[in-house]
Amino acid sequence: MYEQNGIMYADNPVPVLTIKQVCPLDNYKLHVRFSTDEEKVIDISNLLNEPVFRPLNNLNLFKSVYIDYGTVVWCNGTIDIAPEYLYNMGARQSTLKINRDSG
Repeated sequence: MYEQNGIMYADNPVPVLTIKQVCPLDNYKLHVRFSTDEEKVIDISNLLNEPVFRPLNNLNLFKSVYIDYGTVVWCNGTIDIAPEYLYNMGARQSTLKINRDSG
């Protein structure tokens, strides 16, 4: 149980998820370390057809990724991906890989 802004909650507080470290890899993948100290390799190539992410098809621009306020960003912050989205993408990719390997 915890209190936040004068409201009592029955469960435990959910920590804010942030990015602690990011490294661009080949084939539009990112190696990401989260504030939970979990590390994941995340393939973002499926996002590159979306209008906001199309500039990242330029490999030099993709490799210019950095962290700003706990979020991965490019182009002075005009392109970013939320840590929660990356975390969930990594979980789905791991699950898909496990399912493919077991069949």
